[in-house]
Amino acid sequence: MISEGKRKLRIAMLGHKRIPSREGGVEIVVSELSSGMTGLGHNVVCYNRKGHHVSGEEFDKAGERNFKGVILKEVPTIDKKGLAAMTSSFFAAICAAFGNYDVVHFHAEGPCAVMWIPKLFGKRCIATVHGLDHQRAKWGGFASKYILFGEKCAVKCADEIIVLSENVKNYFESTYNRKTVFIPNGVNRPLSADASVIKDKFSLTKDDYILYLGRLVPEKGIRYLLEAYKNLDTEKKLVIAGGSSDTDEFAKELRKIAEDDDRIIFTGFVEGRTLEELYSNAYIYVLPSDLEGMPLSLLEAMSYSNCCLTSDIPECAEVTGEYGVTFRKSDTEDLQRVLQHLCDNESVVKSYKENAADYICNKYSWQDVVEKTLSLYTASGQAGVSAGEEKRNESLVSK
Repeated sequence: MISEGKRKLRIAMLGHKRIPSREGGVEIVVSELSSGMTGLGHNVVCYNRKGHHVSGEEFDKAGERNFKGVILKEVPTIDKKGLAAMTSSFFAAICAAFGNYDVVHFHAEGPCAVMWIPKLFGKRCIATVHGLDHQRAKWGGFASKYILFGEKCAVKCADEIIVLSENVKNYFESTYNRKTVFIPNGVNRPLSADASVIKDKFSLTKDDYILYLGRLVPEKGIRYLLEAYKNLDTEKKLVIAGGSSDTDEFAKELRKIAEDDDRIIFTGFVEGRTLEELYSNAYIYVLPSDLEGMPLSLLEAMSYSNCCLTSDIPECAEVTGEYGVTFRKSDTEDLQRVLQHLCDNESVVKSYKENAADYICNKYSWQDVVEKTLSLYTASGQAGVSAGEEKRNESLVSK
């Protein structure tokens, strides 16, 4: 609860699709942050999009109005690729501007394009950059330019910018001379689950499959994984778990690549017990991404004591440290080599599994993330000062 001497904050969050949901990493972050803050006694409103789940309307849930004390409000949304985020963020920003809030927290770069609206009304605005979204392959020319515009608006308007990796922190400093705050994502320690549902649904048992779990989007490197796996000498199956995210054509392309190998299983979007069992019983978890912010699925996979293999991009390698395995980014042959080595050496895989959960759960805690974010909400002084301005100010003081 709120300690003596600290006041209850009124907080608005926007930019996500909807919560509670696992449609993407942003939604998990917003769910954990908002519920953690209400648990401490603060008032939080999250502005959800209207429309269908990105993986299909069969995953829609009845419109909820409350989630663990968080007030949920739906805003008008044009439910079309490239327009859903833009329109929902616009209407959410207007609601936040006229609402009685101390802090308006924007999630992702694109939504920050309308940060100026609540800023005009004197609101303290915080931005979390979950990744450099304008670089993502799924977006076309206009969408990429709009997202980049949102990034620049965050640089100009945000009182504070939160980033999830040192790589992105360095990007903002070198590109915009803008100071940001590094607050990584968190993870909760889960209970493992026996292979029951996944055995019935997909004929999967403990340690007999390699797992990819995430959105089916180009930058995740799933093409490399499929091509590398098809040349492996192994009886272990490959499970591709996850739904598309405005990328139905890409998902069809992936299934086309895999159609001549009956060892490859596409589960579609998963959640609940199925998700828990997939994490709990995998032989190896693989994330071959070209681009990431801070991958929550990787944190979750390690929390389930998985041996994790990722591309060597900083956003993944920083998370796993010495407790995971990497291959050269975009290099199918190197991915195949490392996969084959792990498939052939169960003792190596076992050694990584023994230490992964303790390492990741001790290093990344949602409670720490909530507390650090709240501290940023109430930080005093000149917010959003650039790195260059900060150095000049220090120089003036020293004189």
